[in-house]
Amino acid sequence: MAYQPENPLIIQSDRSILLETHSPLAGAAREAIAPFAELVKSPEHIHTYQLTPLSIWNARAAGLEVTEMLAKLSEFSKFPVPESVLSEIEALGRRYGLTVIILDENASEHSLILRTVDKPLAELLARHESVAPLLSARFSDTEFSVSVGLRGLLKQALLGAGYPAEDLAGYIVGDPLPIHLRTESTDGRPFTLRTYQKEAAAAFYAAGSKRGGSGVIVLPCGAGKTIVGMAAMEAVAENTLILTTGQTSINQWRRELLDKTDIPASLIAEYTGHVKETGPVTLSTYQILTWRASKTSDFPHFGLLRQREWGLIIYDEVHLLPAEVFRLTADLQARRRLGLTATLIREDGREGDVFALIGPKRYDVPWRDLEDQGFIAAAECAEIRVAMSEKNRMEYALTQRRLQFRFASENPAKITALESILETERALSKGATTRILIIGEFISQLEAIAKKTGLSLVTGKTPQAEREILYQKFRDGLLPGLILSRVGNFALDLPDADVLIQVSGKFGSRQEEAQRLGRILRPKKSGKGARFYSLVSQQTCEEDFARNRQLFLTEQGYGYRIENID
Repeated sequence: MAYQPENPLIIQSDRSILLETHSPLAGAAREAIAPFAELVKSPEHIHTYQLTPLSIWNARAAGLEVTEMLAKLSEFSKFPVPESVLSEIEALGRRYGLTVIILDENASEHSLILRTVDKPLAELLARHESVAPLLSARFSDTEFSVSVGLRGLLKQALLGAGYPAEDLAGYIVGDPLPIHLRTESTDGRPFTLRTYQKEAAAAFYAAGSKRGGSGVIVLPCGAGKTIVGMAAMEAVAENTLILTTGQTSINQWRRELLDKTDIPASLIAEYTGHVKETGPVTLSTYQILTWRASKTSDFPHFGLLRQREWGLIIYDEVHLLPAEVFRLTADLQARRRLGLTATLIREDGREGDVFALIGPKRYDVPWRDLEDQGFIAAAECAEIRVAMSEKNRMEYALTQRRLQFRFASENPAKITALESILETERALSKGATTRILIIGEFISQLEAIAKKTGLSLVTGKTPQAEREILYQKFRDGLLPGLILSRVGNFALDLPDADVLIQVSGKFGSRQEEAQRLGRILRPKKSGKGARFYSLVSQQTCEEDFARNRQLFLTEQGYGYRIENID
């Protein structure tokens, strides 16, 4: 292929892809490569993608052929695609489906068959240290018997060996649950699925075939992941277990189910620390599932997963799925499984386990695409670098290294900077209502801010009933702002919040940065945008952690304005 100057892609031998955003063909190229290349960063002019084993296997799981990937790269590449890249895509892409898991229809008891593409691969896996212990009798040169209870562990092991399995063993039929989405919410407003929400639910369900029914939907905070979950419930129409991050999220799911589906309240149960009931729709938390009396004790609540014939399990905020629940999930491969998340980034690096045990990524939409369409609010991000006093700088220098981050995070000068931001926001609002969230990691710091500003503080120790009262007052415009500990990171439905000020965070967590911005991304009735401030102490380790925190958002196309306060 000759040099094509009008094409927007530059494909490099390290399997990175550069996309020139100002090219007239940029949109078409982005759409072409997004299914099989992982977006790494997307600042103003050049977007960077990476071809990885997981990105290619996700695409193969969604039905994309290797030949289509190669053709798309060649179609939009400015220069000839390096032969090494073409070869690697072909090699990785063809590995998906070389192993297939199917149900053994002839067995007297339910068991599975692992089928390999040929005898050499079967021999390789029969000797593999992680795969071999999971295989039972050998039926033929290319087939092994596998216990049904080892389905998840086998998929993990095959992924680790570099031969991800196509799981066609199907699902058990759960107890029926007729459920339909409303055309009007309970307050009389018209309700309908957005196009991308329909596409996401359809990509997951795959018309009920064995090729669908498990996987992850990636959508920005505020884009309606809960609604996608309810659309999946309508499609499956079987008893559903919803696992989420806490009581606030449970309350949100209950509100949405009652508001947007025809399911009666009597069919929705909660299994939490306070009440342990199950129903056709059961809401529970990762915390209750992973509770145990001591590190050596069993998990007494794991039995929840078997108390009913669940046809669907929804893992809300699947990027937070505790490592202990992966053990549980490995034993639940016969149930349909839907993961919902704003980001597949896991701080523990277990994205591969999500792929193997929950399922491949079925659908995602770039954050800025939904912003451009008005489905999430436009956001401005600012990092405010706050100087420390000379006295505090000296104390920071003398502080033990492991304690320096907290010392920098609790820089007293941040409160003065915070007051300045609040004053600026009051001036910008010009009398209009501005809903402000202040969020941080350290309770003592937040208590000092609450005392200084007079705003209400919500922490993990705030009783749930009191939290709900404060949240509702905020929604109703009776409170101008709230101060939140990390309880504000996830599943908090405060749609009119339009300013968030982050005074401290959990080290360099990209995941947390994305979730916190997501708290203010719901589109506003007024149509105005959102503003995200992050306060960072100058010339400290907090600056280094802040750079890492911002990575995911800059990858999504958000820029940070930097301002220094001396």
